[in-house]
Amino acid sequence: MNAPVKARTFKSGNSEAVRLPKGLGFGIGTEIIVERSGDTLTIRAVADPARERAELDRFLADMLAIGTPPDGVQPRPPFEWIDRPGL
Repeated sequence: MNAPVKARTFKSGNSEAVRLPKGLGFGIGTEIIVERSGDTLTIRAVADPARERAELDRFLADMLAIGTPPDGVQPRPPFEWIDRPGL
């Protein structure tokens, strides 16, 4: 997580704008979502299904490359849920 950085708003055409400091940007042309809750603005990139699929495919390939342990999967004793009334 990056340390908080101060910035100032400015007028850009008929809009109020803020410049994202170097290192905090999403990249030119990235579609973003801006949400306001009181005096807090949240800026996040719109999910890109193709990029997320590619990341998952790379992860799966890495997991398959690891393979199964030579001695197989280790058996574990069954887990018993503790009875906690009222929860």
